[in-house]
Amino acid sequence: MTSRSSKVTARPSSEARAVARTQTLIKGQNGIGTVRKTTLPGGLRIVTETLPSVRSATFGIWAHVGSRDETPALNGATHYLEHLLFKGTGQRSALDISAALDAVGGEMNAFTAKEYTCYYARVLDTDLPLAIDVVCDMLTGSLILEEDVDVERGAILEEIAMTEDDPGDCVHDLFAHTMFGDNALGRPVLGTVDTVNALSADRIRRFYKKHYDPTHLVVACAGNIDHNKVVRQVRAAFEKAGAFKNADAQPIAPRDGSRRIRTSGKVELLGRKTEQAHVVLGMPGLARTDDRRWAMGVLNTALGGGMSSRLFQEVREKRGLAYSVYSYTSGFADCGLFGVYAGCRPSQVHDVLRICRDELDHVAANGLTDDEIARAVGQLRGSTVLGLEDTGALMNRIGKSELCWGEQMSVDDMLDRIAAVTPDEVRSVARDILGQRPSLSVIGPLKDKQAARLHDAVA
Repeated sequence: MTSRSSKVTARPSSEARAVARTQTLIKGQNGIGTVRKTTLPGGLRIVTETLPSVRSATFGIWAHVGSRDETPALNGATHYLEHLLFKGTGQRSALDISAALDAVGGEMNAFTAKEYTCYYARVLDTDLPLAIDVVCDMLTGSLILEEDVDVERGAILEEIAMTEDDPGDCVHDLFAHTMFGDNALGRPVLGTVDTVNALSADRIRRFYKKHYDPTHLVVACAGNIDHNKVVRQVRAAFEKAGAFKNADAQPIAPRDGSRRIRTSGKVELLGRKTEQAHVVLGMPGLARTDDRRWAMGVLNTALGGGMSSRLFQEVREKRGLAYSVYSYTSGFADCGLFGVYAGCRPSQVHDVLRICRDELDHVAANGLTDDEIARAVGQLRGSTVLGLEDTGALMNRIGKSELCWGEQMSVDDMLDRIAAVTPDEVRSVARDILGQRPSLSVIGPLKDKQAARLHDAVA
């Protein structure tokens, strides 16, 4: 077995300790909610939000890499790498990493998406230096040993199998493929059995070195913290690892991309012996930078965002055709999706689709009522605040905002922007989005005659 030796790092030069740029992005009241950003020489960005009233802190590092950055042969590499960064560094074994956080009652995890990856730890405020040291060590000092790659391959294959055993989850991967086809956004984040089996330690190491440069990373920290202390601790950890190789390097800009969705009326069916048919009916949505996203959020909430929404009322409350029915939006740098999900008995799938399609067509043609829009605005504002009541959510907000938008918006500004959405804006985005011909993805035990009829749902 290859030994885990301590890394030899160069002593930071005077150039590497050049001037850092610090800005106050959001000024809170009495220091509460203040968001500050420091950009270190070498391109690493550190964003923090202070919340002195709590006794916890969440520390995370966001990487500007997701599954859409993979070639077909590398499908699943980003997620594979997420697993491997927990397997050990020159300073710590996998057990050392997990034991360090367990010993202080902390929580540590990571997630991979189509356009970014995040590693984070939530701890008591007094244990923040430990969390910073451990997570920074993982991001800068991973060994990616061949034996770890082989062991973790089995765990990832089990994760793929677990997802495939949950058709309510798997249908969303199928819908992404229906809409995007066989390209990076249409392929599953986890990869496939074939691509995961084909990934070698050497290929994953090259992927790691390419995408985990400090210019591709954003550090985010929220809670009862001191910005300057966080900056010093992070800087020391990265310098210790020799991560800053070019003091003049600048942070990578947010994605702009050029992908456009042209799919319409496409149907993909996957036969499975399940108790329910799992359905997603949808169409192209909005990019996350589109100014209409606020109106789209209100529209989505009114259509399928709660128990008073149109789809919930029509499908479940009035007819009892499904237990779970909702709508959702997914926004990427240059495109997006809008979808309606329902899980129902296979014999009811055509009725459910007809009702969903009728509601979407009706709202596209006639819009929502003023009362529905007002209720959706209130619901969206409330859920926005309630979703930001812990340090983990705050860390996610500021980290993703810096990585994906390159700017920060205060909670008050977000609430004001939602409140400013007008009925005309909602009706306009409803015409633009819902007026498109939808596509359809279904997983379930469908008979031949049923499958043939499903094409009528998108005609």
